[in-house]
Amino acid sequence: MASFHADEIRAQEQAGHVLGETPAIRPLMPEQHRTFFAGLPYLFVGTVDAAGAPSATVLTGQPGFVQSPDAMHLTIASALDPADPALRALVPGAEAGLLGLDFATRRRNRANGRVMHRDRDGLTIAIAQSFGNCPQYIQRRVAEPEPEMRQAGPIEPLAALDPEAAALIHGADTLFVASRSRDGLADGGADISHRGGRPGFVRVAGDVLTVPDFSGNRYFNTLGNLLGETRAALLFLDFERGDLLMLQGHTVIDWSGAEAAQLTGAQRTWSFTVEAGWRRRAAVPLRWSRPEPAPQLARTGIWETA
Repeated sequence: MASFHADEIRAQEQAGHVLGETPAIRPLMPEQHRTFFAGLPYLFVGTVDAAGAPSATVLTGQPGFVQSPDAMHLTIASALDPADPALRALVPGAEAGLLGLDFATRRRNRANGRVMHRDRDGLTIAIAQSFGNCPQYIQRRVAEPEPEMRQAGPIEPLAALDPEAAALIHGADTLFVASRSRDGLADGGADISHRGGRPGFVRVAGDVLTVPDFSGNRYFNTLGNLLGETRAALLFLDFERGDLLMLQGHTVIDWSGAEAAQLTGAQRTWSFTVEAGWRRRAAVPLRWSRPEPAPQLARTGIWETA
C-alpha cells in the first residue's frame, strides 16, 4: 500500500484531518484507470525543470495516444515539441506527474512516476502511484478538434503578468497546479492537480495570485508538497482559443483561515508570486463547449463579492 509522505502528513495535521495510509493510493494502476487514460485526447503533465522547479504542460492526440501496456507503465505516443519548455525536462529518470481529466464526465485520475524512456515518438512512464480524485469543482465541457487547425505560436516568455495574462486568470474557472516533494522523501515526486471555482475564484493583485482551498479529498497532496518545496507552477488553459499560460513562482500557505474567511466556501488559501512563465497561442488543438458549472460551486464565492 502506498503511503503519504511526511509533508503530506504534516499538512493533514495542520488541517486537522490525518488520514494515515489509504488503499485508494496504489503502487500500480487498476484496470479501470488504464482504460480511462487510453480514452483521453489530452493529458496534463507536471515535471521538474533543470533548476529543480515544477513545470507543467498538456499533451494531446487522438484517443488512444496514451496506452497502458501493463499496470506499471503508461506510454504516451505524442510528438514532444522541442519548443515547449516543460517537455524539455521529460528525460529518462525525470519525475513526472500525470493528470487524466475528462471534462465531459467530470472524471479524473492521477498517476505519478518517472520517465523510463523517451524517443521521437513519445514517452514511457514507470508508475509509482496511481489514484482517483472526486469530480468536485470540475466544470463540464465537451472537447472537439480545432476546425481551423491553427499552427501553435512561438513561446512568449513572461517575467511578470501582463494585462492579457491577468485577464485570463481573472476569468478562469479552472487551473492546474504542478508541485513536487522536497528531495529525499519516500513516496514523493512530481505531481499535477486540478483546482476549480467560479470565474474570479483566483484573486489577482499585481504578480501575486491567491488561490482558495475548498473542501476536497483531504489527501493534501499539493499542500503537502508546498510545505517542503515552496516552488510551484500554475497552468491556465484558454478553452475558447487553445492558448496556454504557464507560470512559475513561490507559494505561501495561510493555514490561519484569515484570508479564507473573506471567500465563501474556502477553508484556507495559498498565495503564488509569479517569477517567470510563458504563453503559447493555439498550443492545444481542441476547443471546448461552454461550461456547465459544477454543482459544488453553489457553495463557493468569488473574491470581488465576498
